[in-house]
Amino acid sequence: MNPTRPNTSAFPAVAVHGHVTFLGAGPGDPGLLTLRAVEALAAADVLIAEPEVLEVVRTHARAGVDTPQLTVADDLSAAAGVAVIRTPLALNDVANLVMEAARSGRRVVRAVTGDPGLDGNAAEEMLACATEGIPFEVVPGVATAVGVPAYAGVPLSGKLGADVRFVDARNASARCWSEVGASNGILVVSATLETVSAAAAELVGAGRKADTPLTVTVAGTTTRQRTWSATLGTIAQVFKQGKILPSPEGSRPVIAVVGEHGAAARREELSWFESKPLFGWRVLVPRTKEQSASLSDQLRSYGAVPHEVPTIAVEPPRTPQQMERAVKGLVTGRYEWIAFTSVNAVKAVREKFEEYGLDARAFAGIKVAAVGEQTAAALVEFGVKPDLVPSGEQSAAGLLEDWPPYDPVFDPIDRVFLPRADIATETLVAGLIELGWEVDDVTAYRTVRASPPPQDTREAIKGGGFDAVLFTSSSTVRNLVGIAGKPHNVTVIACIGPATAKTAEEHGLRVDVLSPEPSVGKLAEALAEYGAARREAAKEAGENVYRPSERRPGARRRRTT
Repeated sequence: MNPTRPNTSAFPAVAVHGHVTFLGAGPGDPGLLTLRAVEALAAADVLIAEPEVLEVVRTHARAGVDTPQLTVADDLSAAAGVAVIRTPLALNDVANLVMEAARSGRRVVRAVTGDPGLDGNAAEEMLACATEGIPFEVVPGVATAVGVPAYAGVPLSGKLGADVRFVDARNASARCWSEVGASNGILVVSATLETVSAAAAELVGAGRKADTPLTVTVAGTTTRQRTWSATLGTIAQVFKQGKILPSPEGSRPVIAVVGEHGAAARREELSWFESKPLFGWRVLVPRTKEQSASLSDQLRSYGAVPHEVPTIAVEPPRTPQQMERAVKGLVTGRYEWIAFTSVNAVKAVREKFEEYGLDARAFAGIKVAAVGEQTAAALVEFGVKPDLVPSGEQSAAGLLEDWPPYDPVFDPIDRVFLPRADIATETLVAGLIELGWEVDDVTAYRTVRASPPPQDTREAIKGGGFDAVLFTSSSTVRNLVGIAGKPHNVTVIACIGPATAKTAEEHGLRVDVLSPEPSVGKLAEALAEYGAARREAAKEAGENVYRPSERRPGARRRRTT
């Protein structure tokens, strides 16, 4: 079998035709997918995606569907229940794959970069479907030639309007260059790093002034985006002086905007995306996988690229009988309160409930306490609204400050169920006993050191490849250093509180950022404020803005604004 051709025989023969959705995935930012696109992906039986937008669309594909066995499908796609094309295929091969899947009665999503209406291959595939009578629809996406300039801070039209023309340098004819060169309008040129200088020369040769402003953006709308401001006559020199070219990355696609709106002075004012406080920063998030999602989302909103490294693995208790007795006691009325000190504690109790066929209704008549906002959110997701969350410090000490003392008149039961980790401190237990309560301190789960991360991650940690690391507890400090080594001294160290900072310093780390409150959200916010202050200080000093990792010896420095 030819490995470059899809195994279309994997689709079972069904008499009823399926349906094809030609879907625009946008330029690269997952947030630019339309609501209709997400709906179509969720209903897809087969997903045929260009490699550039694979990760953008795959997360929205539904799980649990039949997975055709394609020779070019990968393991992750198979696990998600979706067939994905990862390697470039000839136009006819992809069109045949689309139609074969539709003939078998499948719902097919054909995802392309940008907008399918501007994709010549997608247009040919639509025509093939129409010729064969296969029903299809088109879900427009944000066109790359429009979305990238918007993210680069380069408007394509002013209040008086503008003549905007789009040119693909890859197949532009001499006549095309002559026509657009004679125009004074805005040009949006699709090219590559190594061909954009030649395109600029074509325009100058066709009559455009050499001092016409030009902006060139690579990896637009992603956190790898980078924009250069120059003129038609100087772009080649800018690339040479900046050591951008020659480079193995010369074939990377770019969007160049030619015209007055691309002037450097105006872009400085309108560059909203690349000026985010942590733009392009690789931030290490050493937490358990379940706990890092919201923190990573917040970091992305600041322009960072979070890299999650589990440092703690959660395992069931060695002897589950204690937990089983406690859950049964919860149902039979043994407890007045149950106190959750972590998301993992909620998860452990929830799993035990599901094992016994119980749900949130079993908490009826029992008061529920939660240490911290994330723990409370996990309970709400379970269907339980906490009765007590610390009003001040989000910790065991903060919870004790608000916890009522036992009163035999108002409290018919004097016992508290406390499901916790095997290494939890005794602060909460001792405080509750002092308030007059009896406590069943139960090991709901064990925390063990996670396996070391991949070698490239370990090398990046020790070699300064990360710009910052967020430590959310003393254990994350100890475990990260234990499994991966000590972060490089150029890496910004951010800690959630004084105790965590003290542990970091004991391990020889310089603490740069300290959260004003023991909250992961406040920690990420503090890091963003640090990044913003660092950026402003560099600008005021008239210096280029570099990420911390670009300060290490041997690092290739690249301007981020």
